[in-house]
Amino acid sequence: MHIPDGFIPLGQCAIYYVILIIALYFAGKWARANLDEKRIPLLAVLAAGIFAIMSMNMPIPFGTSGHMVGGALVAIVFMAPEAAILVFTAVLLIQALFFGDGGITALGANVLNMAIVGGFVGLYTFKGLQGIIGKYPSAFVAAWLATLVAAVVAAIEMAIAGTFPLTVGIASMALYHAFIGIIEGVLTVIVLYALEKFRPDLLAWNRE
Repeated sequence: MHIPDGFIPLGQCAIYYVILIIALYFAGKWARANLDEKRIPLLAVLAAGIFAIMSMNMPIPFGTSGHMVGGALVAIVFMAPEAAILVFTAVLLIQALFFGDGGITALGANVLNMAIVGGFVGLYTFKGLQGIIGKYPSAFVAAWLATLVAAVVAAIEMAIAGTFPLTVGIASMALYHAFIGIIEGVLTVIVLYALEKFRPDLLAWNRE
């Protein structure tokens, strides 16, 4: 799902950077109001875990890649998509600068897909379903859907950029990430269950 440099024209990249800057402004306001000495280390641990799972890339035709994401997990743990924006901006910047995974010019687009789209879709799917099917099934569906939708949005961005046809891009990205999302859903449930069992005080849903 990492979009590399050169796949999106600079003019379009600038638009995604504007979105990123606005998102970071609101994420910063959220962090100042909500992060404390207990939750900052949790954010860092989640960032390290996401860095690891996103490093396991599977090639997808036309130059992009498929991998687990984690945007829904971070958003659900903190009950805030702003947390995902902070985590993914840092992780994607490090990956682009030092590991050649994704591009600097495409950073705004990549954060939009994985953190903004993934975080919002994951959190609000979870909120919408938890009263109907329970927390953990909701978390599974939320993580699966967030992964799938983020991948489709990436395909749409690259189609707008003229990188490859929309139908081919969506078919490739959606097919791969529909399967990847199942694994992501399972891992999301495992992490949430472990936190609920051993450190329930760190889960934002226990403070609401």
